[in-house]
Amino acid sequence: MDAEDLRALQQPLKDSYRSDPAAAVITLRARGDLGEESVSCSVETGGALAVAGLHPATGGDGTLRAVATSLGIDVAGGTVRAEGDLDFRGTLAVAKDAPVGFTSIRLSFELDSGASPAEMDTLLRLTERYCVVYQTLARPAQLTASLVTAEH
Repeated sequence: MDAEDLRALQQPLKDSYRSDPAAAVITLRARGDLGEESVSCSVETGGALAVAGLHPATGGDGTLRAVATSLGIDVAGGTVRAEGDLDFRGTLAVAKDAPVGFTSIRLSFELDSGASPAEMDTLLRLTERYCVVYQTLARPAQLTASLVTAEH
């Protein structure tokens, strides 16, 4: 694909988003199932399958499961859902006031557990506290970008 092909592909989308800004707002959804033995969850994002969980350097491979285990809360299984809203007018430079990136992200957990409401509240609070992705989104890291051209 060259620049002309890309413009031809994007122009109808840009025209549509200019005339109907709501058409540019898309909600992406991911859902993962917590297995009985696994500390991680597989997340289907629509185009790929990703496995989410703790890095091995932290002694495990699943944040919610690891927190539940450390608290002694039995979680037989469950579902993790993530939704995020994007306004593609920003990405396609259709509207300068439209943000590039997610404008809202929602996470929910449906757990098969006999834990009390107080235990579930603690589980959610500590999962938020110790989840690297959640904390990175809540308190963005310092970012830098650089560009290096190859010598010919």
